Amino acid sequence: MTESDWIQAARRGDVESFNRLVLLYQDIAYNVAYRLMGDPDAAADATQDAFITAFRKLHQLEGDRFRPWLLRIVTNACYDELRRRRRRPAASLDDLHERAEVEPVLALSNPPENPEQHAQRRELNLAIQDCLSALPENQRTVAVLADVQEYPYQEIAAITGLALGTVKSRLSRARAHLRDCLQAVQELLPAEYRLIDEQTSDY
Repeated sequence: MTESDWIQAARRGDVESFNRLVLLYQDIAYNVAYRLMGDPDAAADATQDAFITAFRKLHQLEGDRFRPWLLRIVTNACYDELRRRRRRPAASLDDLHERAEVEPVLALSNPPENPEQHAQRRELNLAIQDCLSALPENQRTVAVLADVQEYPYQEIAAITGLALGTVKSRLSRARAHLRDCLQAVQELLPAEYRLIDEQTSDY
């Protein structure tokens, strides 16, 4: 059976076919949720809620473009939870330290590494997450989808429901903010991602 077959069967209430879709997309959905929320447990909860919602509303899916439709549900679930959290006390320091144990896939290459390189990558991972978390929600969404998940603009527009021009302008602003934020940890970035200090460069 193809993905389209699973979707059609799931629409008819076939739970096994829907579970195949869950297995296919659960890692993608979790990585997006984690990058939006910065908390592994909350991301897992949001991912689970999103799949439950997707199953209940599968009849609303037009055509067979399941991935952008699902990720739109995931992003909505994340921001619903983030809004609820703003009305509750802040997370404890212990909760924040747990982030170091979670390493979703980044859009940077991961060659074989020694222990020191592994530690640096984890530190960079947390620094990137801190910078992403500092972005306004609308910019964070397009940054995660474009620069972490590496989706094309058209698919980001489909996921977010935004016009293509809006996606591009928000991504441009997000990248500018991320560039400024990551200046503090340039030594952790791969060479091709480092900014050139114009005051010390040769002409």
